[in-house]
Amino acid sequence: MRKNLPEWLTPTALRTWRKRATLTRALGLLGAFRFEQTAPGKFYGLLARDTVELISALWQGADPAGHATLRGTRILDVGGGPGYFGVAFSDAGAEYITCEPDVGEMSAAGIQLQSSVRGSGLDLPFRSNSFDVTYSSNVSEHVPDPWRMADEMLRVTKPGGVMIYSYTVWLGPFGGHETGLWQHYVGGEFAARRYKKKHGKEPKNRWGESLFDVGCGEGLRYAEDVTAGKRAAADDVELLAAFPRYHPWWAWWIVHVPGLREFAVSNLVLVFRKN
Repeated sequence: MRKNLPEWLTPTALRTWRKRATLTRALGLLGAFRFEQTAPGKFYGLLARDTVELISALWQGADPAGHATLRGTRILDVGGGPGYFGVAFSDAGAEYITCEPDVGEMSAAGIQLQSSVRGSGLDLPFRSNSFDVTYSSNVSEHVPDPWRMADEMLRVTKPGGVMIYSYTVWLGPFGGHETGLWQHYVGGEFAARRYKKKHGKEPKNRWGESLFDVGCGEGLRYAEDVTAGKRAAADDVELLAAFPRYHPWWAWWIVHVPGLREFAVSNLVLVFRKN
């Protein structure tokens, strides 16, 4: 294993996470994906634990001393869903708050969280500078204006805090979500119609209504704009890392290759620090 990797491949914020970003982890998450619709507790429980490990490592990596933990931190999960993530973060000792617009989604797993707030990620119902960590996992592709949501997340992040923005890339293999691995390449509407014809019902994620085509390059352009002060999200924002969430560390370089990244990066993670 190479030790002297270039900074663009392994930024300081990712050095802790690199140890866990293995091929074994990637294959395990890929195998669990097939249970998303049939056994969501199994899939989302595993994903929640993995998410806590990821955010814990990024929070530690963002700390100049490298010793920070999630215990006692105030965390906002935008689009937290049915509660699996809340349980995992509570076990890590964090003060966890989730903001979710869908009441049915919030109660789908029967997990009751006192810290659940109903609201839209496009207009977060929180004061500015309120959270140590704000993050969103696989939500941006479900809102019509994902970069407005990113701006809102930065707004409510405290100075010195971290915003972690993770989303499914449309042209990646999972861009169509449950509608298939290739059908969305033909078109989102085609994929939705084919799903309905095959299963006799509309897909949970309907293209153009609750599923949108967000690219990898779009996220990197947003990062350039916000760090250059071209958006009103915050005055001083630093991009700490941009990497593919489910890839082993030795495949992180894909993010830096235009064209290829749109198809090979299934999920992009952007890590910002608000100074």
